[in-house]
Amino acid sequence: MSGIKFDPETIRALANILSDTGLTEIEVVEADSRIRLARAVPSVAAPVTYALPAAPAAVAAPAAPAPEPAGTANAVLSPMVGIAYLSAEPGAAPFVTPGQAVTAGQTVLLIEAMKTFNQIKAPRAGTVTGILVASGQPVEYDQPLMVIE
Repeated sequence: MSGIKFDPETIRALANILSDTGLTEIEVVEADSRIRLARAVPSVAAPVTYALPAAPAAVAAPAAPAPEPAGTANAVLSPMVGIAYLSAEPGAAPFVTPGQAVTAGQTVLLIEAMKTFNQIKAPRAGTVTGILVASGQPVEYDQPLMVIE
C-alpha cells in the first residue's frame, strides 16, 4: 500500500450510496487520491439491469429492444445510469410528447442519479417520433430514451 489513508466515514457514506441507489460500483477521485467501491450482483441470465420486484417485468424486458434497432440512428441515448422522468414533477405535463417538434438544447426528460436531477436535452431539432421509456423507469448508460427525427 502507498500509505494513503481514507476516512472510514467516507467509505461508509459511499457504501450507503451504493445501497440506496442500487448502483453496483462507485468511484471518487480527488487530487491524487482515488477510491472505488463495488459490490457483487446476483448473476442473471440477461445483462445486468435494474429489476423491478415483480417477475413479469423480466418477461416484458425483451420486448423493449424490438423498437430500438429501427430508431437507433436518431435515438437520444442516456448519458448515465439513473431513473428517467418524463415530467418535472408528478402530475405535471410531460416535457415532450410523440409528434411534438423540439429544438436543439430543449429539455426532453430528466434522469435522477445520486439524488440529483439531470436535464437531458435534445441533441438536435426535429420531431419526437417515439418515447422508449416510462416515467420512473430505471435506465442504463447508452440506453435509447426517445427518437427524434
